[in-house]
Amino acid sequence: MAIDDKTRTELEAAVFRRLVEHLRSRSDVQNIDLMNLAGFCRNCLSNWLKDEADAKGLPMSKDDSREAVYGMPYETWKATHQATASPEQLAAMKKAPSGH
Repeated sequence: MAIDDKTRTELEAAVFRRLVEHLRSRSDVQNIDLMNLAGFCRNCLSNWLKDEADAKGLPMSKDDSREAVYGMPYETWKATHQATASPEQLAAMKKAPSGH
């Protein structure tokens, strides 16, 4: 399949927005579970977003990038949705490859 760069970028942007919306709707899925199973989490996405803004010289704070991913201030999301990690989750995280 051959598509032009503009269309590819538009498709990738739409997929990113869909992923972010999906993660917002699944607040029952904890970041530690995402990290343990997939090797990335919502914070990773927000960090990658900030990295790309920085690379383009665009002003974006860490708080701005997290709010763009979480759909609310990070501290609000944590207070509302984040559970305390279980010993099993913490043990799995220690075994998982780092890079977060």
